[in-house]
Amino acid sequence: MTADGVVVGDDGLARCAWGSSPEYLTYHDTEWGVPVHGERALLERITLEAFQSGLSWLTILRKREGFRAAFDGFDPQVVAAYDDADVERLLQDARIVRNRRKIEAAIANARATLAMRATGGLDELFWSHAPATHASPARLDDVRATSPESVALAKSLKTAGFAHVGPTTMYAAMQACGVVDDHLRGCHRATAAA
Repeated sequence: MTADGVVVGDDGLARCAWGSSPEYLTYHDTEWGVPVHGERALLERITLEAFQSGLSWLTILRKREGFRAAFDGFDPQVVAAYDDADVERLLQDARIVRNRRKIEAAIANARATLAMRATGGLDELFWSHAPATHASPARLDDVRATSPESVALAKSLKTAGFAHVGPTTMYAAMQACGVVDDHLRGCHRATAAA
C-alpha cells in the first residue's frame, strides 16, 4: 500500500486499499460510488448501511442476497406492511443480521418512504443533499466520516420518519450511492478532480 492508501492489484489497477478481498474488490470496482436512483434501490442501501453500523461492511456484503430475500427485494410497499409476526420471522432468519431495532427501523423506513411519495419521494430528497462540489480525497486520512450534507440529510430523513439514519450512516450511504466520490485520487475509479 502506498502512503496515500492506494494499492495496485494483480491486474495492475490502482485501487483504494479497502478494496482488497474478492467481495470488496467486486463491490469497489462495480458498485461503490456509482450513482443510485429509485426508491427501492435507495431504501435497500439505507437499510444495509443501518444494519452495517457497528459491523464490518464485508459482513453485510456476504449477507446481501439474504437481506434481499428476507425483505422482499426491499419493495417499500411490501416491507411497510410488515407486522409483529414479520419482525419475529426476521429475528429468526440467519441470512440477515438479527437485530430487533434495526429490523423495526427498516420497516419504519419503508413506511416513511411511502409517505414521502406525496412530497417528491426518497430519490429527490436523498439527491437534494448532494454537495455543490466534492473532490476525491488525496489520501485515506482525508476520507471523512460525516459532512454538512450528511448531517442535513440525516435530519431531513429523521423529520420524514426514518430511523437509524445518523450523519455517519448517511455519509456512508452517500459514498455508496455516488452522491460523493470518495475513491482516492490514485484509484482507477476516482472521477473528481482536486
